[in-house]
Order: sequence, then C-alpha cells, then structure tokens
Amino acid sequence: MEKNRGQQEPGAYGVDMGTYRRLLSYTRPYWGRLFLGILFGSIFAAANAGLLAFINKGIPKFYDNTTSMKVVLLTALLLPLIGVVRGIAEYLSRYQIRWVGSRVVMDLRNAVFGRLNQLSLSYFSSSRAGELISRTTNDTMAVENAVSVVVEDIAKQPLTLVGAVAWLLWVDLRLAFISLVLFPVCIIPVALFGRRVRRFTREAQKRVADLVSVLQEMITGVRVVKAFGMEEYEIGRFREQNLGFFRRVIKVARANAAVEPIIVLISTVGVGMVLVYVRYRQMPFGDFMTYAGALFMMYEPVKKLSRMHLQIQQAVSAADRIFEVLDTPVQVREKPGAVAVSRVVESVRFEDVVFAYDERNILAGVTLEVQAGQRIAIVGGSGAGKTTLVNLLPRFYDVTGGRLCINGKDVRDFTLSSLRGLMGIVTQDTVLFNDTIANNISYGSRHADRTAIEEAARRANAHDFILEQPQGYETVIGDLGARLSGGQKQRLAIARAILRNPPVLILDEATSALDTESERLVQAALHELMSGRTVFAIAHRLSTITDCDRIIVLDRGRIAEQGTHEELLRAVGLYKRLYDMQFST
Repeated sequence: MEKNRGQQEPGAYGVDMGTYRRLLSYTRPYWGRLFLGILFGSIFAAANAGLLAFINKGIPKFYDNTTSMKVVLLTALLLPLIGVVRGIAEYLSRYQIRWVGSRVVMDLRNAVFGRLNQLSLSYFSSSRAGELISRTTNDTMAVENAVSVVVEDIAKQPLTLVGAVAWLLWVDLRLAFISLVLFPVCIIPVALFGRRVRRFTREAQKRVADLVSVLQEMITGVRVVKAFGMEEYEIGRFREQNLGFFRRVIKVARANAAVEPIIVLISTVGVGMVLVYVRYRQMPFGDFMTYAGALFMMYEPVKKLSRMHLQIQQAVSAADRIFEVLDTPVQVREKPGAVAVSRVVESVRFEDVVFAYDERNILAGVTLEVQAGQRIAIVGGSGAGKTTLVNLLPRFYDVTGGRLCINGKDVRDFTLSSLRGLMGIVTQDTVLFNDTIANNISYGSRHADRTAIEEAARRANAHDFILEQPQGYETVIGDLGARLSGGQKQRLAIARAILRNPPVLILDEATSALDTESERLVQAALHELMSGRTVFAIAHRLSTITDCDRIIVLDRGRIAEQGTHEELLRAVGLYKRLYDMQFST
C-alpha cells in the first residue's frame, strides 16, 4: 500500500513522525481535558521543585538552635502541604490524560469498524478475519501508551527535569555541568534499541493476527475439526503461532529491558565521579543533600523520557496497521448527487456486463433483461459466475464494463441504502447473530413490531418451532444460530426477508444441504416469499427451478442458453447435460 499523503520517512531513530502526528490528531476533540492534564502536570513539576527548596532552605532550620519553635512548626507544615499539592496534581493530570488516551482508543476502534463496514466484499475476500479482528482490538490498544503515557510524561517530566537542573546549577555550576554531560550519553542506548523495538513490535503484531486467525477458524469450523479428528493438528497450529508470538514479544521485552540497566550503569559512574568531587570541594552537607535530591529527582524524568522513544516506536508500528485499514479505498462508493430508487421495480437489465477480479474475467458480456414479477433461475457449473452476477444487483461489487440498470437507470446513480432496500437475500450459508430470534427476524427492519415479526415467522413456517424454544421469540440462538437446526435457521432467514418485503429477491442455493422434511418446509416458505416479487434464484438442484419463468445457463462468464425448462431440455445443450447428470439414476 502506498504511503499516506504527507507521511514522512522515519527519522534518525526510525520514528515515523507523520504517523505519530496523525495519531495525536485524534486528541483534538478533547483538547480541554488534555490542557487540564498538562496544566496539572506542570503543577506536579512545580511541587517537585518545592520539595528541593524545602530540602535546601527548610531542613537546616530544624538544626538551627536560633530558629523559634513557631518557625519550625510552620516549616514542618510546608512538607505535607507540598505533598498534598503534588498528589492532587499527579492524580488529576494522570486521570485527564489517561481519559483522553482511552477515548482515542475507542474512537480508533469505532473508525476501523466503521471503515470495515464501508469496504466492499472484495476487500474481505482477500483479508483474513483474524487479521482484521487483531487490528481492531490489539493494535488499537497498543497505541494507548503513545497517547496517554507519553503525553502524561511530556506534561510532567520535562518541567521536573528543568526544576532539578536549575537547583543543580544553583548549588554548584561545575558539578551541574559534570552531571548534565551524562544526559546525552543516556540517549545512546535508546537510539541503538529503538529500531529493533519497532521491527520486533510489528512482527509481534503480525503474529498475534495469525494467532487470532487460527482461533477464529477453529471456533467457526469446530464441527469439521471434530468430525475429521483434527484436534491435535489444530492444537499444534495454535501452539506454533503462539510460540512465534512469544518469541517476538520476548525480543521486544529484551530490547526494552536492556535500556534501563545501561542508563543505571552510566548514572552510577556519574554518581561516583560526583562523590569524589564533593569530597575534593568539601561541599557543605546541606548543599550536598539538595544536590543529591535534585540528582535523584532527575533520574525519573531521564528514565521516562529516554523510554518514551521506545513507546512511540511500538505505537507507530500498531498505528501503521490501523491506518492501513482506514486508508484502504472504498471501491463501491455512492456518487455525489445519487438519488433514491423507486420501490416499484419495473425492470432489471444487464447491458453487456463485464466483471473482472484480480485481472481475471468472471463475467464477459452478459446481456439480460428481467421484467417485474418474473422468476429467473441461474444455473451453471462451478466458477461460471452465478453468484457474482447476483452480487452485482445490490452493488456488493461494481461492474468493470457495461451497465446494470433498474427501471432503465444505472444502479450507480442510486443511493446505496435505497438500492439495497429493494433486495431480500436468502443464501445457503444462513447468517444469524448471537441475539434473540425476534431481533434476528427484524434485522434490517428494526422498527417492526412484534405482530409483524410473528406474522413473518408464520408465513415462513417458523412460528411453531419458535414457540417450542425456551423463551420463545426472546430465545438467544448463539453464534451463527448454533442452537438451531439447518432448516430452522433457513426459515428464520426467510422470515427476515418476508418482513423486509423487498420487491427483488435473491436466492442463492437456499434449500441445499437440508433433509427432506426441512426442505419441504423451506420450499413452502420460499413459495410464500417469492409471490409477487422479481426473483433471481441460483440453483444446483434443477428440480427446484422447473417452474421458473426463465432459466439462464452460464458457462465461463457468458450466457450459454436461456429459456424455460422444457425449451432447454428440447435444445439438448448444456442444461440438458446438467439435467441428465442429476437425474441419470
């Protein structure tokens, strides 16, 4: 994928600041809270400077016999006062900034999920479900530190460091210079390990996507796994991916863990040099205590500011993967000025339609006109383009050549919502959700009342079995309707289409893989559903389409034959061969 416009190449330490700036742009709606967090962070830093002032000016008063008890008591009260201010400021700064960070994560997840809903089917056919799940969950969580922890440290640590340095300069200019020389030296290990952290983090994120993919596939295909005795194989796959993820995480942890000990080593060398200098100069004990306090107070900012680069590296790796999804172009777009299509469908016409996917032609010059109320069956061998043809109707894909028209107008001139509102779709692989039966029937018709839902269920031959469920229409049916049989799921899908009351109906092998009794009930429900509608039915069982008004025979993306069942049998062509193959016994 091409780089985002305005995105910069990684700098000296490998940080892509273009990506990081884009990530921080998500904090703009919450600038008020961010400002408060930074303000209270500044107060926290000022309180730290106040502690050093207390050490330098206040503690000596307790050892001075000429100081009155009143002054001693007032001085003593300053310490808890500074502690209260410091504690409240730290709490408010951390809360406000962490709130912003968590909100940015929520906004990113919403943005990714929203984008996924906008993308066309071609994107999902070339992407793994586990990968998309990982980007929506794990990667968005990985960027939180870059927003909350890093911004919190920027709010508090630089001012704390400046205050500590100011006291160092106040106590002894030469000693301060010696101490400050160590600061840029501490940056060296950060620069060395930064690139490694980013590379290993990106590898780890890919590995966790692989891990989620294996898990998602096993859960979805658990019946197949158990039927073929492949439990140990799947366990092995998961363990292999889990081990790969572990190895990448450990590499990140090793790079992160190496930084602080190196900084501590450099710091201890510096402290040893300082102690020798203190002995040489005969520094007063009070000044030394202030200097030691300032040096100790510098340690936390130096440590956090040096690790900030590593945190940004990790976040940028995750942000890159998130922005790849957000920047993916939407292939099926609603054109400016699109109008709502009429609910009365008079005709559907394919005009020399061509569709290619990955430079491979699926449909080549299909011309077909269907009048309102006609029932059209589409048959052909595997890969003939049957499903692709009907997927063009609701614009799951756009034609790459020719036109598809409804009522004489190109479907690309209509709004997507009104166009898809014309369509009712019942497929072989019934998609139901882990929700109640009533909500599954009213999916796409959310304002339907219970009376309309029950009427749709009766017309789909589903009402009786629904009443047998533990909570009737309020029964939750599990992921993909796992608690229902194939025939029951199919009838719920038909009830959903009946409730939607679409003028155009698309059936994609709606009765295959059902037992005889279920097929009888589903066929009866389908006849009820098809009544008075324009129907496009894909069928492999030719016995189910003999009464259709016209049968279209596709072969290699072209219409090879068309006519009624009897006409095609008399033609002794491809349809006759397909028919004889099914009924040769």
